[in-house]
Amino acid sequence: MINPPTVRTALLLAALTAALVLTVRKDGYHSDPAGLSWWYGVCWMLFAVAVWSLRMVPGRHVVLLVLAGGIAVTATGLAAPPRTSTDSYRYAWDGRVQTAGISPYDHAPAAPQLAGLRDGWLFPTGSACRHPDLARIPAPAGASHCTRINRPQVRTIYPPVAEGYFLLLHALSPEGSRHKPLQIGGALLSVGTTAALLLLLRRRGNVRWAAYWAWCPAVPIEAVNNAHADVLGVLLAVVALGIVTRHRITGGALLGAAVATKLLPALLLPGALSGVRRVRDAAAVLLPAAAVVAAAYLPYMLISKGSVFGYLGGYVEEEGYAGAPSGTNRYALLQLVLPESWAPPAAAAGMLAVVWHVLRHGDPERPWSGGLLVTGTAFLLLTPGYSWYALLLVALVALDGRWEWLSIALAGAATYVTGRAFGDRHTVATTAYAVAAIAVLAGWALRRSRRIHARGKGRPAR
Repeated sequence: MINPPTVRTALLLAALTAALVLTVRKDGYHSDPAGLSWWYGVCWMLFAVAVWSLRMVPGRHVVLLVLAGGIAVTATGLAAPPRTSTDSYRYAWDGRVQTAGISPYDHAPAAPQLAGLRDGWLFPTGSACRHPDLARIPAPAGASHCTRINRPQVRTIYPPVAEGYFLLLHALSPEGSRHKPLQIGGALLSVGTTAALLLLLRRRGNVRWAAYWAWCPAVPIEAVNNAHADVLGVLLAVVALGIVTRHRITGGALLGAAVATKLLPALLLPGALSGVRRVRDAAAVLLPAAAVVAAAYLPYMLISKGSVFGYLGGYVEEEGYAGAPSGTNRYALLQLVLPESWAPPAAAAGMLAVVWHVLRHGDPERPWSGGLLVTGTAFLLLTPGYSWYALLLVALVALDGRWEWLSIALAGAATYVTGRAFGDRHTVATTAYAVAAIAVLAGWALRRSRRIHARGKGRPAR
């Protein structure tokens, strides 16, 4: 017998899939950011309605619907080349450089020492250099040389597990496959994350929450179309948080691998230590994590002539994390109430307070809950301008079910795309993250009110 809520949700997923295909195929980041923003809004609205509709679907249909819908939504990211980010071109280059036996940390893409590895796909010439996504590089007099790789004058920033992933994809890729292996890799990792969430939530939560990741528009856009390596770190982090309460050493090692993929998962360490009171229990998580990070960096340290941290220090300064120079979006909410120079220390103090709270009062059986609080707080304090950073946050929402934190992912997308339409990213970032902060506080107040009400109803009558 056909179940109406199931059919309705399937139709909403079909509409979401169609809208995502049109969004991904719209090349409007430079030419029409306002129009692209509207498409983002449509996708997020359909996502929200589909997740709401899933609440009425019978339990026997939920897993199949989440997984099938997740596969369809994820596949939409394959509908076009990368549209709103050029990071995947650096991934492809780093893989090629390593295949040639050269450390990716030793030379910038524009370095003459690597000129023999260049091809027409990553390094166009002549009239092709007019595209706004291309960066000019040194060329003979009268010639135009450029590259799809952003910041071609600096060395890579990516940690060693990510570099190993780039090397593996390059080794497995057919000649001339260009960006597709990276996108396919992102799609497989995204679906793998959905499967991991479903397995964990069947034992310890509500399987419907997996749809927060599986159907979220940020996943096909950032993990698949733009092929951001963050999704590998997300998968490792989800599995780590799922097992760390029972297998601390294994969970800590996987968290270390996640950190060595993209540094952002380091924010999950306080969650993994939620409620831990004994030093040996904390060491059982932290020491394997540190050992995996060190072991991952060691081969690159042995073959590299320069620092294996590459452009990391320059990136931190460029993005305003060490301080908030004019023109960046960092610390946007803090700067509403504090002088600019006070923002970094205030953010550090706020993070320390939240970390202390999670360590002392966090639920040891739900490490993702503390991880979500620490990670979400970091986003609200730092207000990053890149939307793909929020992939980790989306997965944590799926583990914990607190949907209001998804507003931060939406704020990141608004900052990155919609800010271009207004020509004032700082104002857009401040507004978007302020709305997200209000949504998070409203969600917290609503849940607290419900808990108090539930306890009140359970009290014996007097």
